[in-house]
Amino acid sequence: MPAGDWGDIYKELGAVPVINATGSVTMLGGSTPIPEVREAMAQADGAYIPLMELQEAAGAAIARMANVPAAYITSGAGSALMLATAAAMAGDDDDRIQQLPNTEGMKNEILIQTRQRYWYDRCLELAGAKLVMFGSEGQTTREDLESAIGPNTAAVHYYAVEQEYDPDALSLEDTIAIAHARDVLVTVDAAGQIYPLENFGKYVRMGADFQCIAAKYMGAPQSTGLALGSDEMIRKIGLQAFASYEGRRVRGVGRPQKVDRQEMVGAVAAVRAWMTTNHEDRLADVERRTRTIFSAVDGVAGLKADLMDNVIGHQPYGLNIRVDSAVAGFDVYELRDRLKEGDPPIWTRVRDGEDCITIHMFGLNPGEDRIVGERIAALFRK
Repeated sequence: MPAGDWGDIYKELGAVPVINATGSVTMLGGSTPIPEVREAMAQADGAYIPLMELQEAAGAAIARMANVPAAYITSGAGSALMLATAAAMAGDDDDRIQQLPNTEGMKNEILIQTRQRYWYDRCLELAGAKLVMFGSEGQTTREDLESAIGPNTAAVHYYAVEQEYDPDALSLEDTIAIAHARDVLVTVDAAGQIYPLENFGKYVRMGADFQCIAAKYMGAPQSTGLALGSDEMIRKIGLQAFASYEGRRVRGVGRPQKVDRQEMVGAVAAVRAWMTTNHEDRLADVERRTRTIFSAVDGVAGLKADLMDNVIGHQPYGLNIRVDSAVAGFDVYELRDRLKEGDPPIWTRVRDGEDCITIHMFGLNPGEDRIVGERIAALFRK
């Protein structure tokens, strides 16, 4: 069991705290701010500051560290996606900024490969944009994009996942070349592409006009994200955001997506810490904790555990757990449910289309790796 005061602040409210064996997921809180971030946020409490000025200064600091032209702090990566589509459609025209999400008279189509549709592309539509697919389920060619670009195309969106190379998708290099030849913007969702460090901002350096990053993956508050991009694109993103709504008195669609001053300096501190941390030590610690769970479940009848050796992105290592229901007497979904019903509850998940529970170390506190491994093993030995 965790320490005696574990989760008491939630229990006092009548809510049930859980052990997070799923990873950095929004529905469980997303992140645990690192000490450098908590200290920076505490220092920010001591004074007020005009937030348009802070956004500019904080963005400039992040841009320098990421080696990109410009950056802007947003209310999560999803907010960055929405603001980017608003910028692509309305630009710096204040009348159009205030007209959104009504896009009449604007280019309002965001192109996306059929093969790259994903759960969070919904964020691209929130400012009023229309998603238009190109290519097929099987493959995307240069000709598919060339024929899809039309008079209403505002941008082409690309979903970057370095861990899962797709040879049948149109590459980002080709996407940028074709789109820019037609004076069309390219936006990239790279929310988790923060390691190796050369991937941090890589897509902007390749020529994309914008990419997003979820700052929670670096130990910033869950509600912070980064928009990285060209000077022009980031300037226009700032015009759509909440600080501009108040500071310029122009009513953009980004007003509900507020970021406080403490979170802004926390995001800067998180990037600074990420860029200077010893990642070999970080990865070694994650691998050690992964093996703690693996050692507890390896060889248990009815259970098969496979170690993952990926180190790219925000959630390295981890393990996949499969269930032989003929031996165990239950399937992987019941295992997930039994873990959730325990005391304390352990949250895991089975992704759509998969037959395993994937466990990551990101959300586990010290010692919880052992608890997770022992709990799983015990369920199979009953």
